[in-house]
Amino acid sequence: MQLISTAFDNKTTIPARYTCDGQNINPPLEIKDVPTGAKSLAIIINDPDAPSGNFIHWVIWNINPATAIITANSTPLNSIQGQNSSDQTGYTGPCPPSGTHRYYFTLYALDTTFDLPITTNASDLQATMQNHILKEAQLMGTYRRQS
Repeated sequence: MQLISTAFDNKTTIPARYTCDGQNINPPLEIKDVPTGAKSLAIIINDPDAPSGNFIHWVIWNINPATAIITANSTPLNSIQGQNSSDQTGYTGPCPPSGTHRYYFTLYALDTTFDLPITTNASDLQATMQNHILKEAQLMGTYRRQS
């Protein structure tokens, strides 16, 4: 399984458009080679370089496993977004207070769907996904605030 973006390559800079310096919208993502038997997909974006130790930028689940493209500034039909570390539902872009941070976009192929409230955060989702993950894929981008 693969998670790629047409906006940036793995281990390269995320364009400002998808950050707090730009439009603060999710970047376009492409999903490839989802395993047979997957009933849903989930994505968690985290910044392990945040002062808090781990800042969550996006929590989204119940993505149809047939989804091949998530366009910029959109969510797949019938998917559910949870709470990020800003206590908001949905995507919040990179906005590091200092230095260059790494942003991990982790895609999960799951053997089920989940009936969870939009107050669900990454920790809650990860606990619920336990024993349901068929495969994972990761895309990493970096970002440093513009002066």
